[in-house]
Amino acid sequence: MSEERNPNRTQDAPSWGRLILRFIISAIVVGIAAFITPGFQIDGLWGVLLAALAISIVNYIIERVFNFDASPFGRGIAGFIVAAIVIYLSQFVVAAMQVSIWGAIIGALVIGIIDMVIPGETI
Repeated sequence: MSEERNPNRTQDAPSWGRLILRFIISAIVVGIAAFITPGFQIDGLWGVLLAALAISIVNYIIERVFNFDASPFGRGIAGFIVAAIVIYLSQFVVAAMQVSIWGAIIGALVIGIIDMVIPGETI
């Protein structure tokens, strides 16, 4: 009963350092989007971190349950709409976040543009 080890097992799983870096980049992107976008406001650093966490968790759940990339430019107009809905609904989880419907739409556009500029996966 020998168990063979899969040498690719650790390469398939993301490392903690990589996850933390991805989260920090996501928080920066959300903070920039909130700063630039009218109707999209987040109060304080903790609010930005909580908003990035809430958006990331909802995106992760959507990707796992529906097998759908919820990034603003991940699936064309459908991904853009889902990203705007995720941003809008996140305000009900994060008390320091206020988003209007137009703020969510413009915020999804800004996040999508920033995603295209910054290499790697963010939100």
